[in-house]
Amino acid sequence: MRGLKTIIFLIISNTFMTFAWYGHLKFKEYDWGKNLGLTAIIFISWGLAFFEYLFQVPANRAGFKGDGGPYTLVQLKTIQEAITLTIFMIFSIVFFKTEKFAWNHLVGFGLIVLAVFVIFKKW
Repeated sequence: MRGLKTIIFLIISNTFMTFAWYGHLKFKEYDWGKNLGLTAIIFISWGLAFFEYLFQVPANRAGFKGDGGPYTLVQLKTIQEAITLTIFMIFSIVFFKTEKFAWNHLVGFGLIVLAVFVIFKKW
């Protein structure tokens, strides 16, 4: 159960972080965001990142073997990276409709999925 909680919390966490890192690139398309300065955008992104941390820290605590969870530190990081790229791909397709994924992007993502397999495999 802790493993599932970890993954769900990492998905939520990474969704907030993706919006914090890249969502502001769409602000200029809205009336309220056309004249925002960099400082305002930074504070808005920090506000989103706050919610990212509300889920990321508990996810890592619940998932880490040292705290009774099922994952090693390396496994946690690998899961997080795979989730980050998945969320980013969905975000890019939904919010940045001009962004297209090419074959090399998909191959690179596939290699990251392969990395998850390699890291979790008991050799």
